[in-house]
Amino acid sequence: MILALCASASFYNEVIAFCPKLEAMGFTVVLPKTAATMRAEGRENDEATTDWQASPQGYHGKAVLIREHFEEIAKSDAILVMNYEKHGSSNYIGPNVLMEMSVAFFLHKPIYILNGIPDESPLLDEILGLEPIVLNGDIHKIDG
Repeated sequence: MILALCASASFYNEVIAFCPKLEAMGFTVVLPKTAATMRAEGRENDEATTDWQASPQGYHGKAVLIREHFEEIAKSDAILVMNYEKHGSSNYIGPNVLMEMSVAFFLHKPIYILNGIPDESPLLDEILGLEPIVLNGDIHKIDG
């Protein structure tokens, strides 16, 4: 089974560290391009933040990365949302990950959420409306 991993860039360290566990279970993991580059270059402890306004490519660079990950989701069997604590909110799922979840939903692919549903989020209705499968940390519940 091919799992496209989706997460806030601030979680890329945790996502990269989690990959061997999924691979040991037989999953093929597809990381967002920035996280994949970090892993390939042994920079899994680096911070993955970009100031898109100051970037030479500007927001076009972000658009390219978003589009590329959407294409990876289309080629995958399911997505796994890697959600942790951010900004004092547990199980954070931000707008970019919600967009990725929406692509998977539209393509009729299972949407797995690693941890629970966010405690407080203005996106809660949309997250729940995509009918995700909440794993509550138990990756053995992934049907594959």
